[in-house]
Amino acid sequence: MTTIKTIGIKTIGIKTIGIKTIGIKTIGHSNHPIQRFVDLLTAGGVKLLVDVRSLPWSRRFPQFGKERLTQSLADAGIAYVHESALGGKPEGGASYEALATRPEFNAALARLIDRAQDTTVCLMCAEKEPLDCHRTVLVSRRLAERGVAIEHLLADGATRPHSDVEEALLAKSAGPDLFEDRAARLARAYQARERAMKRA
Repeated sequence: MTTIKTIGIKTIGIKTIGIKTIGIKTIGHSNHPIQRFVDLLTAGGVKLLVDVRSLPWSRRFPQFGKERLTQSLADAGIAYVHESALGGKPEGGASYEALATRPEFNAALARLIDRAQDTTVCLMCAEKEPLDCHRTVLVSRRLAERGVAIEHLLADGATRPHSDVEEALLAKSAGPDLFEDRAARLARAYQARERAMKRA
């Protein structure tokens, strides 16, 4: 597991007192016109977009293919990198739990955390809603477990902290078990959400 240094690092988009916190944003490209998408990133102060799609292109929305997207972002002063190890469709159809144990996945998480110490990082996948996407159910979950503060950029220009997303996820799950703590309930809720996403 990555050890996060919380002393002497730059705060990225998160207000703190005393100990500073690393922050990472997320966004879904959905069906946005490219200028609207870039405007959302700019409003969020994003300087580096990390593409966590398994394959960095879109047949339906070609403006989000790797080459065109890289150029559009560069024109706005935003860098681009594709992290295929964080994709949500691994070979063999592994579960997210299994995927999260892979060395290449954890190495990619470590790179994200390192990058976020010096610049404003935003993860990108396709789905509009955070809870419909592996960027939340797989990647953000593991970053949050490592102490990273996640903020989701929404399609209407609003933002939502990951803690609120997790509370919404818990609200959708079955009622609390008297012998189950919040962490166990949350893990069960994430597993149920993954199954629902894969059925859709």
